[in-house]
Amino acid sequence: MTQNSEALTDKTGAAVIVSPDPAKRRYTVSVEGQVAGFTQYADRTAQGSSQRVFYHTEVDDAFGGRGLATILVKEALDDVRAQGKRIVGVCPLVAAYLKKHPEYSDITDPVTKDVLTWLGV
Repeated sequence: MTQNSEALTDKTGAAVIVSPDPAKRRYTVSVEGQVAGFTQYADRTAQGSSQRVFYHTEVDDAFGGRGLATILVKEALDDVRAQGKRIVGVCPLVAAYLKKHPEYSDITDPVTKDVLTWLGV
């Protein structure tokens, strides 16, 4: 999924691949062929816009501290941008990433009561 020619690597230098998995409505992050984590989403249309609502992200404890969640979220958000969709960061990790990276503010919608009700939260 990486758009540039540089290979993704984690903090240990291991090769990382982020892949969309539309059947399960998630993106996965793999290290040397082993799935290490994922970010889950739901797609909705609101006010004429297509939104990708990220509601859960996790990385296996065995892969902790390697920066995989950050790589995963960045690649997922870049893919959302490429698809012309908007982002809603319900997941605390995605919300924190968005707060630290204002370059996504042009495609970010707020988490509202309507979004939470729609998600069933």
